Amino acid sequence: MMYRNLYAGIFLFFVLAGAAAASGPIQSYLGNTVKLSGYCYDSQTVYLFLTGPNLPENGVALDNINSRADQGGFTEVSVDGNNHWEYDWGTNSLGGGLDAGTYTVWAVDSPSDRSHLGQAEYSTISVSLGNPSISVVTPVIPGSFDLRSIPDNVSVVINGDYKGSTPLTVSGLDPGTYNVTFSRFNYEKFSTPATIEAGSITEVTATLQPKTGILVINTSPMGAQVVLDGNNVGTSPVTRTNLAAGNHTINATLEGYSPVEVQVQVIADQSVTSTIELKKPATVIPGISVPVPITVTIGACTCTILIFAFCRRNQGR
Repeated sequence: MMYRNLYAGIFLFFVLAGAAAASGPIQSYLGNTVKLSGYCYDSQTVYLFLTGPNLPENGVALDNINSRADQGGFTEVSVDGNNHWEYDWGTNSLGGGLDAGTYTVWAVDSPSDRSHLGQAEYSTISVSLGNPSISVVTPVIPGSFDLRSIPDNVSVVINGDYKGSTPLTVSGLDPGTYNVTFSRFNYEKFSTPATIEAGSITEVTATLQPKTGILVINTSPMGAQVVLDGNNVGTSPVTRTNLAAGNHTINATLEGYSPVEVQVQVIADQSVTSTIELKKPATVIPGISVPVPITVTIGACTCTILIFAFCRRNQGR
């Protein structure tokens, strides 16, 4: 059987609450109220019926699916003076339950069911009704990191964001896995994944390994006893490998020479040489607080100086 669809005489629109009118296929949910509206120029009444899954072929009334259109069951809607009509279709109060699926709403200018549309003007719209879904929103309970390191005062970066220096507590974090990076000058960087669980505190302790270099210690003359940072490391020349980068203290001693203490900086991944000049101590004449050179030239001037120093000492008693 052929049906004619004459849009010149009747128009049907579909509107959801808060949405714009539409004339194409519509997606909605069972239980929603669907707003139908349109224009009719040939009749003061519009006759609405519905076809779709598990419904009679010739349709049923929109307000009661037990009222068959081929038995006179239509939903009648009045047309106003502007040729406009509208109807709120409550899909949850139809005298029975609809199944999820795609339905066709028919708007006809006469009480004609689907099998008697030959002389009627009508318009249709397709409506897909799905089962409503229920979303359960679980509140997110944040967790915290308790971050420590050896040594202390190490910078911490979490997922690329700087957070501060250890010891450090970072709170208000969503559950999940984070990348935590510890870094400090002259130490090897340390990174590790760490997982936050809801409402818990995750403890992370990082032990950083110092960067190292090479230190070569020479003395002039050679053969001096060398103490490095309080530890005896042997007789010069001395070479120390895998020495922590940073400042170190060297003490050098040799019989007949004044002891020497120097500071040296070891640079990571480099070799540094420290050469220490040892000097003999100046000679002091007994009873005189001012050192006098031990080399004496025999002559009047030298005798005068010695006597003067001696006399000055006696005068001071």
